[in-house]
Amino acid sequence: MNSAVCLLERAFELYPDNAAVSDGEVEYTYAALRARARRAATGLMRAGISRAPVMVYLPKSADMVAGFCAAMYSGRPYVPTDAAAPRGRLEKIIANLAPSAVVTNEALAGNLEGIPGGYRVFTMDALARGEADGRLIDAALGTVTDSDPIYIMYTSGSTGAPKGVTIPHRGVLLFARWAEKTFGWTDRTVIANQAPLYFDVSVMDVYGAMRCGGKLILTPEALFHFPNKLPEFLADNAVTHIYWVPTVMINIANSGALGSVELPALKTIAFAGEVMPNKQLNVWRRALPGRVFANLYGPTETDVCTAYIVDRDFSDAEPLPIGSPLPDMRVLLLGEDGRPVKPGGTGEICVSGSGILLGYWNDPEKTAKALVPDPDNAAYPTRYYRTGDLGWWNGRGELMYSGRRDGQIKLRGNRIELGEIEAAARLLPGAENVCAVFDRPRQEIVLFLEAAQEITMRAVRKELRGAIPAYMMPGRVVTMEKLPHNANDKIDRVYLARWLEEN
Repeated sequence: MNSAVCLLERAFELYPDNAAVSDGEVEYTYAALRARARRAATGLMRAGISRAPVMVYLPKSADMVAGFCAAMYSGRPYVPTDAAAPRGRLEKIIANLAPSAVVTNEALAGNLEGIPGGYRVFTMDALARGEADGRLIDAALGTVTDSDPIYIMYTSGSTGAPKGVTIPHRGVLLFARWAEKTFGWTDRTVIANQAPLYFDVSVMDVYGAMRCGGKLILTPEALFHFPNKLPEFLADNAVTHIYWVPTVMINIANSGALGSVELPALKTIAFAGEVMPNKQLNVWRRALPGRVFANLYGPTETDVCTAYIVDRDFSDAEPLPIGSPLPDMRVLLLGEDGRPVKPGGTGEICVSGSGILLGYWNDPEKTAKALVPDPDNAAYPTRYYRTGDLGWWNGRGELMYSGRRDGQIKLRGNRIELGEIEAAARLLPGAENVCAVFDRPRQEIVLFLEAAQEITMRAVRKELRGAIPAYMMPGRVVTMEKLPHNANDKIDRVYLARWLEEN
């Protein structure tokens, strides 16, 4: 397999009539998805577009998945783009990307008017009206290798300019194969997607389903505002697997809904993107005994690079391992001196292997800073991606997450991990969710708590003084009915930092 679209070809050959993807309004079988994608790919190539990437600017839908496949069938990488992105962000992405084409719909096409770039705009419906040209598609796929980009995913940059993370086909192919084998997926697997399709957590959903010939359900986004309704949705659709961000799982656990709905079909539950607290994970494990729970780790630049299949019980206060590297991936912990840390030491998690990014699109300077050579093997050009996360190996040989390198602050001469404060605060009575933010101008730690009733500073100090030292104690507590979430359903730390500036 030289391209991830070969997964669709394989699923079509084996399971043409199986449901491939459903968005609540449209459902494609593998035969229908393949036919629509190949017609659209033919339309792109007959239009004479360049070899540059294809931007897929559509709402989260079955047609967005078809757009990804159309780009791949044409031999080009695709760029998943948020349909709700503000115009300023679209302008920055297009300026950096210089796409050959934008695949969209009639409703969104107007948002692109006046944005320069030399690209062609097509609607998916118009592209898919013609006939597919198999020879044209085979010729295009023949130019692709598994080390070529499959997609370019834009993430927020520290300078305000989005960064185009460029991932190769081989990384996605290996990840999908690992997921199929690890979770025992078959052509009867039903995956309920939560993450936006422009967020890397969705990659396993899309290509895992194709790998096994299972069904991908794009869960209605509105449902995630009502966590008590989500278990009903899983039951009604006989969902067998979910891969969701912890914030969503925390909200479901806190809602109490897991105790009132039977989920006999749900076999595997994976999560990634944030720290999963054992307090809420234990609620899930008690409600669903005998199921497979998996803590997956990896930034957008590596997709998933380590995994821990939960194999033992943990107390509510214990941290959860992030496991061991996936096949064809390697993890190295580097100290501040750029050398590997001693056994038991904490260092920056650096990752190499088939799944890591090729670089940041059209940004060699950022790429050079992010990818470093192996300090123990300078003669061979192995590259490691510096994640900015800190970790250490426990006595079982499992990788443990220690927080962000930029989440480590220095206050009154003391080094403090904000993640350690959050881990302790999650056990506060009445706290549904937590987030610690450093207010740099005021030089104080602010603890944001999601709770139905106000939790006072006095109560926080009383509960935390046995868990964290006095120098780590928050200087201020803010109780909110709901902590803000970003488009990926993670806690929106940027919003909270801005809130502090205004309050």
